[in-house]
Amino acid sequence: MATAKKAAKKPAAKKGAAKKPAAKKPAAKKSAAKKAPAKKPAAKKAAAKKPAAKRKPNAAFMKPMTPSAVLAAVVGAMPLPRTEVTKKIWDYIKKNKLQDAINRRLINADEKLRAVFGGKKQVSMFEMTKLVSNHLK
Repeated sequence: MATAKKAAKKPAAKKGAAKKPAAKKPAAKKSAAKKAPAKKPAAKKAAAKKPAAKRKPNAAFMKPMTPSAVLAAVVGAMPLPRTEVTKKIWDYIKKNKLQDAINRRLINADEKLRAVFGGKKQVSMFEMTKLVSNHLK
């Protein structure tokens, strides 16, 4: 019986001992966590300073392209860079509310856009750029 009492006391002592180091470990993690973020922002600042050169646009996108007669009905007949053509098409889509109400990535074509989209009634915004590029020279 004496051994049973000692055995009962030993696990109780271990539980108490286990609680104390467990309480110390999170405190150690907090201090380590505080030190780590302090180093990271310094590294980010150095990386942010490095690309100081101003971003240059790609010359291929900025080259004025002549739209076809079908596309000219939407964006105009003047030669425009691809970026401006895309902006004008989106202005036309928003002005005429041609973006699908449920799936905003789809464009519902009206008569002018249907000719540009090759007769399709509805195209995705990603497919739109591919179809428009066929009408630029």
